[in-house]
Amino acid sequence: MTTVASLSGRHILLVEDDFIIALDQAAMLEEAGARVVGPAPTVAAALDLVARSEHLDGAVLDVNLRGETSYPVADALRTRSVPFVFLTGYDPSIIAADYADAPVCEKPLDLQRVARGIFG
Repeated sequence: MTTVASLSGRHILLVEDDFIIALDQAAMLEEAGARVVGPAPTVAAALDLVARSEHLDGAVLDVNLRGETSYPVADALRTRSVPFVFLTGYDPSIIAADYADAPVCEKPLDLQRVARGIFG
């Protein structure tokens, strides 16, 4: 069974547009031992981090980023075979059909669900 401990030492990209929420999520991930890459508040910033990061073990993607969706980031991660979870404060049914196979976690961040979603 995947536990929060599976986050320890892992490089996790965090994509979240709300500054306060991003700080809280980053702190939670770091307390679990993760090495947070980001947080990135926009699609452009997230894509830049993906391109510049040699190693990513997983990612947590807020679905809605200032009126944009994080789907381009998900596509870039898929290209690199980096597992990710979508995180949303909305109903999970808003996820586009192209991403129906991606794990979805509802806000607030639950590290157990995130770890299970990323690492199985």
